[in-house]
Amino acid sequence: MGNSFGHLFRITTWGESHGGGVGVVIDGCPSRIPLQESDIQAELDRRRPGQSSIVTPRAEADRCQILSGVFEGQTLGTPISVLVLNEDAQPETYAEMAQTFRPSHADFTYEAKYGIRNWQGGGRASARETIGRVAAGAVARKVLQRMFPQFEAVAYVTHVYQTTAFVDSDAVTREQVEANEIRCPDAAAAQQMIAAIAQARAEGDSLGGIIECVLRGLPPGLGEPVFDKLEADLAKAMLSIPATKGFEIGSGFAATQMRGSEHNDEFEMRDEQVRTKTNRSGGVQGGISNGENIVFRVAFKPTATIARPQQTVTLTGEETTLAARGRHDPCVLPRAVPIVEAMATLVLCDHALRQRGTAL
Repeated sequence: MGNSFGHLFRITTWGESHGGGVGVVIDGCPSRIPLQESDIQAELDRRRPGQSSIVTPRAEADRCQILSGVFEGQTLGTPISVLVLNEDAQPETYAEMAQTFRPSHADFTYEAKYGIRNWQGGGRASARETIGRVAAGAVARKVLQRMFPQFEAVAYVTHVYQTTAFVDSDAVTREQVEANEIRCPDAAAAQQMIAAIAQARAEGDSLGGIIECVLRGLPPGLGEPVFDKLEADLAKAMLSIPATKGFEIGSGFAATQMRGSEHNDEFEMRDEQVRTKTNRSGGVQGGISNGENIVFRVAFKPTATIARPQQTVTLTGEETTLAARGRHDPCVLPRAVPIVEAMATLVLCDHALRQRGTAL
């Protein structure tokens, strides 16, 4: 079953969009890591709905409860269970979708796979499932910061629809990202993005874009040949996020338009360490981290559920039209930023623990 992720640091998320609640079980977390609910809540607050005018107005506080695995402010080494209750579910607004498939959503494919589906807000296919990922990512971040005190993960929006931001991945800070509701550190581009999202929402439509993420302060050596290469696990993690359609690391697809002499990252000695003069590899070579910043990008499609009439079919095969009701993000990117960071930290935490057992 595809509800668990990771090897040594392993998580299992559970819950549906309009059920009683959602959450996660985290297994493999080392003991004696300082952890409080406030550590998790800070990240959930960045993901929660209703935080600005350009996201869904669903009114959820997303207050987390740690049910197990923590005692007197420290992890026990036993499974950590985190619960978030659903407080503002409105399943009745989705009644029409009980019999009608939303275009480009998971309605038809879940029905085809299981022969049954929770049509209330998408059920398990809803992005509300990512609460568990973000909660687990907050715990993974604490573990990584214990192992690598200089570690930080910073994700940010670089594209929305036809607007492109210009961001220095080596210098960008969390504070710059959080300075506006779109989470784009390029202030001029951010205003254009916000205006475009507002217009799409007014027209009953939606927009997509790109999130870039930089991971700093990591040593060389993380990653497992051959099938668990670091970028392969990062790609799987990112493409498991709802609405994702593409992943690239370092130079990505742009490398196809370069020669090897242009693309290769030449080595040099700097501060008595082996470093690279450039970072077109994105911090990973041969599937293993090389000590440089890890930089990757994730493409998000426009939100599938929109208010404009679309052609579709019903459970009984009748052609019809559907203009979806309910509360939906006109663009998922602002709330996806902490999700991208969370999934990246989960991958890195798992690989760091695996490396600790490989090389002493």
